[in-house]
Amino acid sequence: MTLLSSSDRKYRRPPRTPLLPQKSDDHSFDAHGSGFDGASASGAVFNLSTTIVGAGIMGLPATVNQLGLIPGLLTIVCVSMLTESSIDMILRFSRASKSSTYSGVAADAFGGLGRNILQACIVVNNLGMLVVYMIIIGDVLSGTWEDGFHHKGVMEEWFGEHWWTTRSALLLFTTVIVFAPLISFKRVNSLRYTSALSVGLAVVFVAITAGVVIVKLMEGKIGMPRLMPKLVNQASFWKLFTTVPVVVTAYICHHNILPIENELKDPTQMKSIVRKSLALCTSVYIATSFFGVVLFGDHTMDDVLANFDGDLGIPYSSLLDDLVRVSYGLHLMLVFPIVFFSLRLSVDGLLFPYAIPIALDDRRFFSITLALMGFILVGASCVPSIWDAFQFTGATAAVSVGFIFPAAITLRNTHGVATKNDRLISWMMIFLAVSTSTVAVTSDIYSFFSVDQGITS
Repeated sequence: MTLLSSSDRKYRRPPRTPLLPQKSDDHSFDAHGSGFDGASASGAVFNLSTTIVGAGIMGLPATVNQLGLIPGLLTIVCVSMLTESSIDMILRFSRASKSSTYSGVAADAFGGLGRNILQACIVVNNLGMLVVYMIIIGDVLSGTWEDGFHHKGVMEEWFGEHWWTTRSALLLFTTVIVFAPLISFKRVNSLRYTSALSVGLAVVFVAITAGVVIVKLMEGKIGMPRLMPKLVNQASFWKLFTTVPVVVTAYICHHNILPIENELKDPTQMKSIVRKSLALCTSVYIATSFFGVVLFGDHTMDDVLANFDGDLGIPYSSLLDDLVRVSYGLHLMLVFPIVFFSLRLSVDGLLFPYAIPIALDDRRFFSITLALMGFILVGASCVPSIWDAFQFTGATAAVSVGFIFPAAITLRNTHGVATKNDRLISWMMIFLAVSTSTVAVTSDIYSFFSVDQGITS
């Protein structure tokens, strides 16, 4: 039997009951299943890719438009490379500390306080993302108000205005019919098929956008996109930094790395799985950003999905608009349970650090699930826009989960596995994360007190 580190014994769970028992160490959970013998690599790729490609993809075209096409696409690639490095740090230190959870790795390096801070960051990040998912799903189904004008959702367009096509009714129906069954699974591997479908739906969105761009290019209806940022004054320069948290948020998947690895038949494949997932997601991000900016230019909205609410200037425009919105709305519905999975584990770890695994306690499992879903539904009606949510979670919790904690754990180096190159990358991660987040938050605060004549988002 593999023994847990002193940090996991003291701060997480008793040695025989880790948060998510590994297949080789604890068969108690398997007794509740049906002969589960480990997840496949392909299922892990889809689950990890689904964790990454969420609502963040909708904010990337506006981000690239602000930065300019060339710097924007380079930023996406650079953040992808840093994400791979930070995930590799988590994997190596989890093996060195014999920890089965990200919070266990943090506890091994920084004790109970470090574990609690990390779990709080994961909760804030995931709650923010799930609220954003709810907002976008509501916008797609029932529409949204902007500048006094109501943009109709697909349900209103198809069936007219009724009580059951209102935003609150549709979100409640979605929660009961779609979310409730999917968030009831106790293994992340159980979501592998819905994850594969969600990645396919994201590709459909990219394919339709690319097709529209190609048709309009052939007809000569598209101009040259802006390759570099438009700098008018000092405020417009500082505003560029507000885009970095949006890109960082689009790559946050660190909270699901170890749960996915724990269920693999062959955990040694995890590094290859991470590379394949990041390559797939980066390709989708680059294609979405490129075609979105080329298609809409300076009219690209914070949520590019809102751009598909009018005439695209090609035949069957209305049908394509509906296909884009419906496919991405369904994509988010299938991403939701993957993010919710790690959110529930983190909340349980904060509230019940010494209890048996939540998967073995039905009362605790469903109580936390109901409470979190209620909070998300209420939060979706209070957040003004997805850009606000992206900037807040990206500049605070996301950079902490994705870069600051992996870098700090590496610099702490309690097991002596970090190399000189690891320490150099870690210092670079911390500097970039802290500096860009500080500037982003400061710029947002400054924008409340001045009229920005710089880049329009």
